[in-house]
Amino acid sequence: MKYRFHLVDVFSSTPFGGNQLAILPDATGISTEGMQKIAREFNFPESTFVLPKSDPANYRVRIFTPRAELNFAGHPTIGTACALVMKQHARTVDPIRLILEENIGPVMVDVAQRNGGYFGTLTLSGKIDAPAGAPAPADLAAVLSIEPAEVSQSFFAGVGVPFCFAQLKSNEAVDRAAVDRAAWKATLSRAWSSNLFFFAGELRDGGHLYARMCAPALGVEEDPATGSACAALVGAMASKHDFCGRAYRLSIRQGVSMGRQSEIEAEARNIGGVVTSVSVGGATAYIASGEIEVPPSALTS
Repeated sequence: MKYRFHLVDVFSSTPFGGNQLAILPDATGISTEGMQKIAREFNFPESTFVLPKSDPANYRVRIFTPRAELNFAGHPTIGTACALVMKQHARTVDPIRLILEENIGPVMVDVAQRNGGYFGTLTLSGKIDAPAGAPAPADLAAVLSIEPAEVSQSFFAGVGVPFCFAQLKSNEAVDRAAVDRAAWKATLSRAWSSNLFFFAGELRDGGHLYARMCAPALGVEEDPATGSACAALVGAMASKHDFCGRAYRLSIRQGVSMGRQSEIEAEARNIGGVVTSVSVGGATAYIASGEIEVPPSALTS
């Protein structure tokens, strides 16, 4: 049976940058195992499958890496919303709000035209998971094959998807880092999160960061853009007791060393010392559409 698909690049305003995404806009009848096989076939960091709505105003969306299903992810959420708007409202100039029903729950995405292209911003409630017990900077330095003195701090945080964060002291150290699989297995494979997001730059409101992300357990050796990590990071920073502002914003560049530069905007809202919401935004560039032949073994009976 043939199924329509779209390919887009997320967190990039121009084609062949950002993070690649495959979307099946109507995945009715495909089994969970079939979705996983299709995601493995596309072999992008994530692929999404849009299913019949439980609410007429919403879209039910499932997200898969080549190896596992995710409850939530940033670039698939934004890319799917933008692709749906591109194909269904091609001439619109007014912002459109979509609700994507993901495994984490409803995710609001606002899609608008910006500079002739499409820009999506997702918003989540402000519940930030930030457990103690992250590996020591020296241990993460071994995972990244860099010197211990090049790691400033490490911590855990997550919004739907957990991450281990490591702040490095220079962009050059970020570029030079290479994951040592034996050290990763010993340090992170059984930790609260084995997904490693490492970055350089100032962690302050309005700061600019330079980042990379590796998630070997999910089958993602390196991710060109990681919206869920940026949401967790900005939320964790806005949750700190010494932050007194109402909004904490970060701009993140990722994927540069891969030749797929991504530009991500992240913001957390803080009212009375409590983070009420986090949002992540970026552009989406259309690449292609086509059909994939899905065999009967990948369909529901």
